[in-house]
Amino acid sequence: MPSPADALKKYSAVVLTGGSSGIGKSFIELFGKLRPDLPICNLSRRAPNINIPQLKLRHVGCDLTDPGELARGIAAIQVFLTKEAPPGAILLINNSGFGLYGRFPDPGPAAQVAMIDLNVRAVVQLTAELLPLLKARGGAVLTVASTAAFQPTPYLGVYGATKAFVLNWSLALNEELRGTGVSTLALCPGPTSTEFFQRAGLKEGSVPNMFGETSEKVVRVAMEALAAGKPLVVSGWKNKLMTFMVGFVPKRPMAWMAGIALRHFRMKQAQP
Repeated sequence: MPSPADALKKYSAVVLTGGSSGIGKSFIELFGKLRPDLPICNLSRRAPNINIPQLKLRHVGCDLTDPGELARGIAAIQVFLTKEAPPGAILLINNSGFGLYGRFPDPGPAAQVAMIDLNVRAVVQLTAELLPLLKARGGAVLTVASTAAFQPTPYLGVYGATKAFVLNWSLALNEELRGTGVSTLALCPGPTSTEFFQRAGLKEGSVPNMFGETSEKVVRVAMEALAAGKPLVVSGWKNKLMTFMVGFVPKRPMAWMAGIALRHFRMKQAQP
């Protein structure tokens, strides 16, 4: 099985979004341990707090839900890649995203649209703008989807739909890019111990223990899959089993069953 270190050997630079916490921060920390010489450019509102002295990290403060800020962030990345990073393959990691839990449209239409802007529009626009550079230099696009992408998710309906979009888009893009020197990987973690659930409006500790994983484990699974050239990876064997079984259930009864599970468990965990 190829290792995360094997996956990093071919890249001369990394661009990622949402590196200030959770899975994104774990990506940076792992890269800093394996290849502290690797230039990394992070786009997020907050700068990552990472204590690795040799780390070559460039932070671009950016609210990815704002079209103007996103455009300025993309321009900064292009300068970073063409003038600061050495020649060679580029790894783009679309990691930023958030969820909202509750009865649609709670907590309000503006929040729902902002989630679509971050989870979908920013991913597509950033990838589209950087794709010419990736094609010229080689590389990969790693996009963080979710196990929620595999079925309807009542009370997380818009979030699940955004992740279904990026999952199918990533797989389709991988086929379009055959022979170009660029590949894609859709990473589908299940519940992960990050700030995601608190931002979604749930209490701390609401991650189910039987499916929960650490962000460090998810990142290692992703890098092993990238090294192996896989277009899709589900993190964790229980999550793999769940997503496999979901494929045999029609969408309507799946939505009903998911609604029962999310309503009975999540509503008890929702913050007042």
